[in-house]
Amino acid sequence: MTDTEIEITADLVRDLLREQHPDLAGLAIREVAGGWGNQMWRLGDELAVRMQRMDPTPELQFNERKWLPVLAPRLPLPVPTPVRWGEPSERFPKHWTVMTWVSGEPLDHGSISRGAHAADTLAGFLRALHVEAPADAPTNAGRGAHPRDCTDSFEHFYRAVAPEELAADIQAVWDDAAAADAWDGPPVWVHGDLHPANVVVSDGTLSGIIDFGDMFAGDPAWDLAAAWVLLPAGSAARFFDTYARADEAAIRRARGLAALKSLFLMLMGQNGDRGLPGGKPNWGPAGREALDRVLKGV
Repeated sequence: MTDTEIEITADLVRDLLREQHPDLAGLAIREVAGGWGNQMWRLGDELAVRMQRMDPTPELQFNERKWLPVLAPRLPLPVPTPVRWGEPSERFPKHWTVMTWVSGEPLDHGSISRGAHAADTLAGFLRALHVEAPADAPTNAGRGAHPRDCTDSFEHFYRAVAPEELAADIQAVWDDAAAADAWDGPPVWVHGDLHPANVVVSDGTLSGIIDFGDMFAGDPAWDLAAAWVLLPAGSAARFFDTYARADEAAIRRARGLAALKSLFLMLMGQNGDRGLPGGKPNWGPAGREALDRVLKGV
């Protein structure tokens, strides 16, 4: 059995806690649905265990361990904060982290009904997050690139799932983003992977942001794409008014990146419908709805 084939069970999680953090081993353990690179287990009412699964290296967990305790105190929404480290052992040769639990329902299983409130909440969160990052902050050559340097990824998703009747409009949005001026400010903290499975909602609005493994220092447009990917139709303009830091070029880049992310969600949904590993059937409709918002610019 290879590392990637190790079956992660509640008994395994409890055994690891007994070995390394015995004071936590008596808490209730429940599997959390979803996850691919890492698998999550609820630990009691206030904690979770994040187990490295398909991620080839532990770097994403290391990023969260190092930087989330720095960022969390100044962010206006709950985020998972590491509180204990789990080291590789004979029982489980990978890393794992005990983190605070962020209450709410993942948006890919929920919905936002209070669009204006969610737009203001997301804008406030990103204003707080998007501050100049220190020199030793992680970088991401893939997710952090200008859209013009992500054409291969776009074309892969575009060829796979772009509806024929929308193909020209999608291409136009992408071409406009690729032609926009680059970010010329200092690198700022960016979540980097804002999509419906990485935010939680309650009472019809955003209530937490999770999965910071891909955080990096760079262009905030990668997060601003969430105006279309996460928020309901008609909310983007309010979001950008409240955020108040995005110039025309940033909005153009963000809209193109939102098209890219929408196609990615649609492809993951298609993979799920086909029963392929890592596929998420419920992401397909979310991606198509986001794509409609992107094309309408609302």
